[in-house]
Amino acid sequence: MRKWVALLALVVAAGLMMWVPQGSSKDINNNFTDYRVISHAMGGIREHAYTNSYEAFIANYEKGNRVFEVDLLLTADGHLVARHEWTQYMTELLGQKGELPKDKQSGRLTYSDFKNSKILGTYEPLDWSDILDLMEHYPDIYIVTDTKEQEPADMQKELEILVDTAKKRDPALLERVVPQIYDQPMLQMVNGIYEFPSIIYTLYATKDTDQEVIDFAASHSIDAVTIPESRAKPDFLAKLKKAGITAYVNTINDPSEISRLQRMGVTGVYSDFVTEQELGDNRWLVALGW
Repeated sequence: MRKWVALLALVVAAGLMMWVPQGSSKDINNNFTDYRVISHAMGGIREHAYTNSYEAFIANYEKGNRVFEVDLLLTADGHLVARHEWTQYMTELLGQKGELPKDKQSGRLTYSDFKNSKILGTYEPLDWSDILDLMEHYPDIYIVTDTKEQEPADMQKELEILVDTAKKRDPALLERVVPQIYDQPMLQMVNGIYEFPSIIYTLYATKDTDQEVIDFAASHSIDAVTIPESRAKPDFLAKLKKAGITAYVNTINDPSEISRLQRMGVTGVYSDFVTEQELGDNRWLVALGW
């Protein structure tokens, strides 16, 4: 009964106004942390994840998403492209066995082979220049980078290409690029190339304790941390909030699980299929603790 009273008071106080989902043109958002969904690998499309494709971006943008994580790798000839991994498994997942000869299905592709291989026979693969095109055409989006190279020299090369290409196009684009770091030393590498205004500390690979994460993020003005679901505990989330650090959880595709995490103090999630549009309809339920 008390929840119904609270709901009625909320509606009256809002002047019976409609709830506008975040990400719509009526919202004014000044930071990526104003959003609750980060589209994982550009978001899913028709039940397919990990495409990092143009069509996936468009499908999720039209549903209100404005923050897009993209996987980045180097091609065999040194171009920066949107791909999760160079493996036989990924070639099969992306439906490219028929697009590529057998000897190229489990290794690093050339730029030409990458760009000429449709994803699932339909979707367009993206390189970093394509993503900058999207940022210019859609000035309200943010790009979260997931640099997939494992060797430090290759990771540094990825970041250098990313920054140099954007600077030649329009340095202001880098204000909407949010690199993920995976351990504390990586921050020094990133800052040595370019001091981005926003950073996410993603925790799946680190052995830092909860307190070490909080101390590091707070002392280096890191905007957000991304937590594996197994580490999303109330005490950790409460301490992050107290320190002014935004918490995301990856990768969650169940709206009811997202609501549960939000009630615990999580700002948002990385997701393949959930959108801002979908969460916008139940935002008031979360606010009331339902």
